[in-house]
Amino acid sequence: MIEQNSATKFGTFEKEPLWQMIARRLMTLLKEKQLKPGDKLPPERELAAMMQVSRPSLREGLRALSMMNVLEIRQGDGTYVSSLDPELLVEQLSLVLALDDSTLLQLFEARKILEVGIIGLAAKRISTEDVTELKANLARSEQAVTDPAAFLEVDVDLHKKITEIAQNPILTRIFDSVNHLGRASRTRTTELDGIREQSLADHKAIVAALEARDSNAAQAAMLQHLNNVQAKLVASLPVVSEE
Repeated sequence: MIEQNSATKFGTFEKEPLWQMIARRLMTLLKEKQLKPGDKLPPERELAAMMQVSRPSLREGLRALSMMNVLEIRQGDGTYVSSLDPELLVEQLSLVLALDDSTLLQLFEARKILEVGIIGLAAKRISTEDVTELKANLARSEQAVTDPAAFLEVDVDLHKKITEIAQNPILTRIFDSVNHLGRASRTRTTELDGIREQSLADHKAIVAALEARDSNAAQAAMLQHLNNVQAKLVASLPVVSEE
């Protein structure tokens, strides 16, 4: 158990940080071996006080690291440093957390080129079983629409499934790399006002086009989906700090 009687280890910031700054600070502690595999972090309230940040900001930073398997959040127990090799994970995370507003938009450009092409192939190669799986994903999305974290997981699953349907291992590896790079940033977009409802509607249009085996319609639906998410993100960019 980590000592909880000092704010020195976790550090403080001169002003309220974004979640990336909190995650970077925790990554630094991992690199310096002040945090080790199996260590339990202080409770959220205490850790937020130590770092002098708001609990929502802390929660977002912890969630991002959890998604990358650096931290493990155990409901009703606490947050632990993963038993996986955290140093290797931290090296991968350095790219994820380097994403600023401009590179986030570049990431969307890459996704449009990649995923629009992928879904064109998927529409030609999709099976009846694949359609059933995608519809099951939509059902889970409807249940998770009020829960950003749960919706994020289902969202990622749908895009990954579409890539698998395309049956191109090279594209799958490229998709996995881009998805890895942008996964933490999705915590930001998934919590934007109205984005989950919009994404669910977009996903329904995507699945309908795939079920019809219509490559052009599927590509148009995917492009519209990514444009919609990007528009929500752009609208949120002026808010770069918290009061």
